[in-house]
Amino acid sequence: MHRGTYNTKGRLPVLRLKGSPYQIGYGHGKAAQDKIRHNLETYFRRFKNETQLSRDEALARAGKYLRVIRLASPAYARAMEGVAMGANTRLLEIAALNVRYELMYSQFARIGLKPHRRSGGCTAFGALPETTVNRHILLAQNWDWIPQVEGLFLKIQPTKGPNVLCFTEAGVVGGKIGLNSEGIGLAINGLVSSKDDWGRLRKPFHVICWEILGSKSLQEALTRITRGERSCSANFMVGQQRALSSSKLVDVESAPSSTLTIPPQKGVLTHTNHFLNAGKLGVKQILDEERRSTLHRHKRINELVKPVRDGDEKLSFNTAEKMLKDHDGRPESVCRHENSAFSKDERYQTVVSVIMDLYARQLKATIGSPCLTNHQTLRL
Repeated sequence: MHRGTYNTKGRLPVLRLKGSPYQIGYGHGKAAQDKIRHNLETYFRRFKNETQLSRDEALARAGKYLRVIRLASPAYARAMEGVAMGANTRLLEIAALNVRYELMYSQFARIGLKPHRRSGGCTAFGALPETTVNRHILLAQNWDWIPQVEGLFLKIQPTKGPNVLCFTEAGVVGGKIGLNSEGIGLAINGLVSSKDDWGRLRKPFHVICWEILGSKSLQEALTRITRGERSCSANFMVGQQRALSSSKLVDVESAPSSTLTIPPQKGVLTHTNHFLNAGKLGVKQILDEERRSTLHRHKRINELVKPVRDGDEKLSFNTAEKMLKDHDGRPESVCRHENSAFSKDERYQTVVSVIMDLYARQLKATIGSPCLTNHQTLRL
């Protein structure tokens, strides 16, 4: 049975996996057992302290989602079973990790209606070939989340479907930021709306990410987002570049019962953690005190990409990296740092920073704030 191997060269934690969904999951679980156990401890603490969700209730809700996943994506369910077996943990605990988006964000929606400080964020942008130095689509993102969460980069060679290079949390099967051998790339942003509800029991966010990164065409990837309903809101920035002459880039804001496609403006897309078109989606936006940092980060990233949109300069890895290190408005900046005004279990920071080149099938990344370490290159 394939157990997976860590890439020991360099500082980025990279896990190489291949085989069936179960084998891929088993290799993930076996090699990252300590990180997975750490994440389980971290999440169950945050469930209780931040979102008022007890361990028993979190596991009960995860059990309901496990049944949904088995029906909607049997391959994803088998991968989770492999992780549980490899890490010697309960399947229900691994299911809770994999649906933590629905568990937490539906609680953010409920609690956020009251005057509490809640939720994290991230900043993403993308550029079409006509606006980049090498004429390749570039996707970039700082993913801001719980500082204690352990992340991994996965190089996946599945029995069926494209190869994938992605970032994920240890124990979470579906990579949320990454690219595949068909030139598909994905960046994401968490969103919260008044209609988010875990009890809707639809295909979870991380399963959708898994399906996007397993797609062969942009249309297939977009269908994975827009088909049916969702339990919670989310934003997906998706592009594809198979050849120099063929490139597409789009952003999709998804609410529970509606989606809206946003095209690039002058070749560039930007998004943070609020709806740009909440009214058109038929939802009310929830922006509590902590989440309002999204407004500043969106304004700032648009200021930073303005020379690219105006045609005064071309975007490169180096300029994208500088943008991701920006500290305007610190600590609630594009390069985000913990805010001491909030309690320990309500703090967020940039956990991973990624710049993807879809045509070259490679990315540059840091674990932790990009201002503290240099981006390192990974190739599919």
